[in-house]
Amino acid sequence: MDLMRSLPVLLCVTSLTLCASDPIVIEEIVCKVNGDIITRSDLDRDRRDAEAEFRREGMRGRDLDEAVNAAMRNELRSRIDQLLLVQKGKELDLKVDTELAKQLANIQRKTGIADPEKFQEMVKEQRGEPFEDYKNEIKNSLLADKVIRQEVSNNIKIKREEEEQYYDEHKAQFQRQERIFLSKLYISTDGKDAAGAAAAERKAKDIVARARKGEKFSDLVQANSDDSAAAQNGGEMPPFEKGQLAKNIEDAVWSQEKGYITDPFKLNDPPGFYIFKVEDHQKAGLADFEEVQNDVENQLFQPKMQPALRTYLTKLREEAYLQIKPGYEDSGAAAGKNTAWEDPAQLKPETVTKEEVAARMKRKKLLWVIPIPGTSTGEMGTSSSK
Repeated sequence: MDLMRSLPVLLCVTSLTLCASDPIVIEEIVCKVNGDIITRSDLDRDRRDAEAEFRREGMRGRDLDEAVNAAMRNELRSRIDQLLLVQKGKELDLKVDTELAKQLANIQRKTGIADPEKFQEMVKEQRGEPFEDYKNEIKNSLLADKVIRQEVSNNIKIKREEEEQYYDEHKAQFQRQERIFLSKLYISTDGKDAAGAAAAERKAKDIVARARKGEKFSDLVQANSDDSAAAQNGGEMPPFEKGQLAKNIEDAVWSQEKGYITDPFKLNDPPGFYIFKVEDHQKAGLADFEEVQNDVENQLFQPKMQPALRTYLTKLREEAYLQIKPGYEDSGAAAGKNTAWEDPAQLKPETVTKEEVAARMKRKKLLWVIPIPGTSTGEMGTSSSK
């Protein structure tokens, strides 16, 4: 009987002993960035995502391994970059709630799932993470982009003289064939009866009216188009030369000015109503400087953007509390920045004797009685200049 009573105690003691001698690592922290961390699981997930993307591109075997390894060389840097930008966005009190709601609504619309709870469950199943984590990832990405625009992009100034010089030196780049640029919005009638087709036509005509009154066409496309691929880029289409469009569409748009919105076209492949907007119409020959000024500015902006962004991120690193575990490397490290890993388990306790403690206490007491020059010790709080 005594043995039976003591058995549960022995089992508990044995269990505790095993736990103490063989600790289980729940998660490995590889980097600390101010108040945030980057874990081994984060980097493992990035590797899996990169491998899946390269597989979709058709890579296999050694080529796949080399591509994944190359992509992962800068992955810790990218993670640190993102955390620093998000932290800066919060410090600046930047708001992205409106953009977040809009982006989530567009994603939900593209899935065709109207019920919010079912949409969230679908996200959880497909991504293997809670919907709130997915939502937070999008929010952080928007926040980082906003910081880059405000703190980096807006500070890159390009003078008109630079633009004109680039234009003069690269005129061959701005020689072109006559082309028209369009965007489209598609309202499907596929599988719909007469009433459904009539409703689709009414919807298309209403969208045309809204666009002509000034609503942004790309926003209307994202919110209403039944072509999910086109909706992602605002309905943008590749440029067309003369004769490449269906004749009825070409006749309707070729002579129109930039910004023109067509009436709905009823087409059959796939069946539905199509609305087109003229985004640009390039004439044959050398484009005028004013026509291509935005293109020139982009050509000059891009080479300046990446160095400016890296300089800004280096500055954020210099100001940050940053520790990186041995075996991991930040390829964007700031020169001279100490990022040595401090493991609390390896910190040696400080040994202090009773005599040293007594001496410290005595010194603190003495500080209370040493008069500060220019004051009187006769009464507490009484100045000698009274």
